Amino acid sequence: MSQDDLTEHTLSSETVYRGRLLHAKLDRVRLPNGGESTREYLIHPGATVILPLFENGDILLERQHRYPLRRDFIELPAGKIDPDEDDLVCAQRELLEETGHVAEQWTYLMTQYPCIGYSDERLVYFLAQGLTHVGDAPDHDEFLEVLRVPMTEALAMIRDGRICEAKTVMGLLWLDRYRTQP
Repeated sequence: MSQDDLTEHTLSSETVYRGRLLHAKLDRVRLPNGGESTREYLIHPGATVILPLFENGDILLERQHRYPLRRDFIELPAGKIDPDEDDLVCAQRELLEETGHVAEQWTYLMTQYPCIGYSDERLVYFLAQGLTHVGDAPDHDEFLEVLRVPMTEALAMIRDGRICEAKTVMGLLWLDRYRTQP
């Protein structure tokens, strides 16, 4: 069965929680068939994800503790986009803050929406090349270990489960698949 218009129209919208990072919304909607329902979702400012790639094929990763799951994860550098901040400027700032590196070349790769069932979060991926370490500048509440890993090892880490965080798995697999394409 196919419907021409699947759009749900907002009848009312309420912010049920406003946090420093996330806001929770509860909306009443008109369904395509004329009925009504509710939608709960999170408003997220968006984030950039950086794939810092060295000339020899090594990639910079990070190990950091993620409180909601109470464990450490190995991830690509990433960070939330500040209000009115350009995506590329955010990526450049996050790479420096989290790894102490700057990059000569920046390439936009893709935009992903990781949680479309309950969030408007978008992840903007950039490839960073021509890397130079200029010194660490972490945020006051951010603790992480920077790892320089051969790409083949990073892919093995996905296979054996050491890397299991979604944005990192997607970014590394995307890079592996498409950087070798003609």
